[in-house]
Amino acid sequence: MPSESARILRDLVRLPSVNPMGRGLEGPTIFEERVSAYLEQYLRDLGVIVERQPVAPKRENIIARFHSSSAKRTIIFEAHQDTVPVEQMTIDPFGGEIRDGRLYGRGACDVKGGLTAMLLAFTRLAREKPKGAANVILACTVDEEHTFLGVQKLVENLKADAAIVAEPTQLRIVHAHKGVVRWHVTTPGRSCHSSRPEQGVNAIYRMGTLLGAIERYADALRRSQSDPLLGPPTLSVGRIEGGLSVNTVPDFCRIEIDRRLIPGEEPLEAPKHFYQYLIRQTDVDFPFAMSEPWLHCPALSPNLSGALIGQLGQAIDGVIGSHIVEAVPYGTDASSIAQAGIPSVVFGPGDIAQAHTCDEWIEIAQIDQAAEVLYRFACAS
Repeated sequence: MPSESARILRDLVRLPSVNPMGRGLEGPTIFEERVSAYLEQYLRDLGVIVERQPVAPKRENIIARFHSSSAKRTIIFEAHQDTVPVEQMTIDPFGGEIRDGRLYGRGACDVKGGLTAMLLAFTRLAREKPKGAANVILACTVDEEHTFLGVQKLVENLKADAAIVAEPTQLRIVHAHKGVVRWHVTTPGRSCHSSRPEQGVNAIYRMGTLLGAIERYADALRRSQSDPLLGPPTLSVGRIEGGLSVNTVPDFCRIEIDRRLIPGEEPLEAPKHFYQYLIRQTDVDFPFAMSEPWLHCPALSPNLSGALIGQLGQAIDGVIGSHIVEAVPYGTDASSIAQAGIPSVVFGPGDIAQAHTCDEWIEIAQIDQAAEVLYRFACAS
């Protein structure tokens, strides 16, 4: 018989919650509604207060509350419900196979394993009602993998003393990470038949010139400043598309920009700085258009989380003997919660190296350890 942690995680993995990531994906595996229904029923069976918070069609945050009569603080356990898509996976993405102490499937590591650990800790609090425990808000959000809609809705009316956000950190405490902002840049052209290209304006050639300027900007950005924990800000062009057919001079070309932020940078200022640089370049003597950012979240600074790190570190020490505090380059929901004035760190079972992989898996034993850590943290006065 599988353990309680394995059973819950297998249930969650077998319920697809694929984030379409801005693409026109459809079908029974898309969006989080199946996981949301499971979580709502599970939590209602515990007898706790449960709320559905609408975010977008078929996408709702699930929020549950444990109230402790003698609580001195309120803490948040936050984990996202969605996963990345499943193309090119070499295992059954929704099989939940258990083998050699590991559970396999899309989301097992990122982040349904962490969600399971939080469910287990929350369940134990609700059943045992330990004296002196904190009030706990369990927030299961949507759309973390693409545009952070869920956590941005969550923090609109959220008050708490601290937050722990589930991500695969190998039971380490992440107290700082980079932020991100993404947008599109388009170069226009004029189409014509490719046998007479001089009659048109090739948008791809224009983008080639623009890309040279963007590469210079990215290099200058890396040398402009540096955070002692996270290093410099960065910019990368991750995707390009243009044209209709090989025998037509293209009248458009579009790229996607990924800009990583360090603490102190304002997400919406980054595209403005980028634009001002490009219009000053002498070789960019043609029009181009920039979209509004379609994703933005700030960096996570360690400035607010000193006491939280100490308290969580003590809980980890009591379970595995010692703890590690580190900064990471990727982004999480923690920065949006911290921006709302709530000290936040990232913690959970699993290794980020397994996230989004073709054979994603997590060690079940780490889920049980994480659940014990979270329970002890919530019980500490």
